[in-house]
Amino acid sequence: MELDWLKRWKLYSPKNIAIKDGDTGREFSYAEFFDLANAGAHVLHEKFGICKGDRVAVLATNELEYVFLFFALQRLGAIMVPVNFRLTQREVNHIITDSSPKLVLFQEAYRDIVENLPDTRHYLLQGPDSFATDLQNPPAQGEMPFVPKEEDPAMILYTSGTTGSPKGALLTYKMIFWNSINTTLRLNISQTDCTVIFLPFFHTGGWNVLTTPFIHRGAKVVFLKKFDAEQILSLSEKEKATLLFGVPTTMEMMARSPRLNDINLESIRYAIVGGEPMPLELIKTWDKKGVPVRQGYGLTEFGPNVFSLNEEDALRKIGSIGFPNFYIEAKVVDPEGRELGSNQVGELLLRGPMIMQGYWHNEKATQETIKEGWLCTGDLVRRDDEGYYYVVGRKKDMFISGGENVYPPEVEQILRSHPGVLEAAVIGIPDDKWGEVGKAFVVRSSNELTPETLHQHCIQNLAKFKIPKHFVFLPSLPKGDSGKILKRVLAETANQSF
Repeated sequence: MELDWLKRWKLYSPKNIAIKDGDTGREFSYAEFFDLANAGAHVLHEKFGICKGDRVAVLATNELEYVFLFFALQRLGAIMVPVNFRLTQREVNHIITDSSPKLVLFQEAYRDIVENLPDTRHYLLQGPDSFATDLQNPPAQGEMPFVPKEEDPAMILYTSGTTGSPKGALLTYKMIFWNSINTTLRLNISQTDCTVIFLPFFHTGGWNVLTTPFIHRGAKVVFLKKFDAEQILSLSEKEKATLLFGVPTTMEMMARSPRLNDINLESIRYAIVGGEPMPLELIKTWDKKGVPVRQGYGLTEFGPNVFSLNEEDALRKIGSIGFPNFYIEAKVVDPEGRELGSNQVGELLLRGPMIMQGYWHNEKATQETIKEGWLCTGDLVRRDDEGYYYVVGRKKDMFISGGENVYPPEVEQILRSHPGVLEAAVIGIPDDKWGEVGKAFVVRSSNELTPETLHQHCIQNLAKFKIPKHFVFLPSLPKGDSGKILKRVLAETANQSF
């Protein structure tokens, strides 16, 4: 398989724009992109002795130099370790200690954190005497050989650590290649496509949902440092974006923007949405704007582009993640590992060439997650009679009320279907009578909405054991960097009085 993508695109379409900074307007063609990545490889090798297998950590927002760095490290066979810049000193220390990087690149805004790290060499990403300035005058010329093989690690992405300390998922070149192939086939990506990326680079969505597949395909990627609904809409119109990527939260915020009414988005074929089921009314809002929604599913450890629902099924199969993408095997199993049939709820197992290599220096976690070549996702799903898959919850999120299994996503979907509900999250809490009952956290659009109104809405749409016993109204729900609702934060406060 061909891994040196930039070299090929420098040959095929050297003048085509590859990447652009949506904030500053800086842009680089594929020829310029290749030359800068090659220069970066020389800088890192000659100045810091970076070689194959070395880890290089990065603490920065979405900068073009970050992208140059990734492809420079690829030429050397070194491993990039993106670090969440929103973490505390203690949390960053854990990642640095665990991954033992030979070098840490950083932005000036994070100097205080970097200077308090364990003994590591530091290198400024931008500014005077930085990677950015060194790219303009590299210490050596000529093409740096592309040394990695398909089974070599390209990056270590640390998971959010909801069940303990973050674990570093090892993503290989093979994994990134096959994820790109799957994505290209299912989303019909071509060289003429363009997208705007705003998810941070320490998240797999920032790199591997559309960025690496687009670069593999010779398409154009516009980067933003942070999510800004109006800016994304404006850039999508200006750059004639063809695909829009988000999670329900970001799609909701863009839908609420006054700019949506007068912006021209006719260039967009569809929006790709993951993370959690998208409310029906929100799908309809975007559909009226001429932007059909493709619901999807993925995870850092596999893909991440694993399932996709064709846009024509967005309304008919609301809540479904569709079918597995190309070259992916999926099965649904019970706790004993026996495969289940249609409309039975079980854990989703995945197998294919886009599986992670394992967790960095964590054999125990690797063996618990990858069994006989299958990745155990921890997600509970069902497959309907037509073969469409639905996520019904996480194994750890499911709770048992009066001996009955309750899957929070089903309840949340019903709650969100009420016109007075903007957002909803449900968790299980202890109960003396039933063992566990549901507690719903709701963001409402009007103070007129009451717990009694929601209870009646649930009675009409849910079996009695699924109806939350408690309703709490909040001004907003806690969310992670990808826009997902942080249920662990809600669980920590579940027994508090509101």
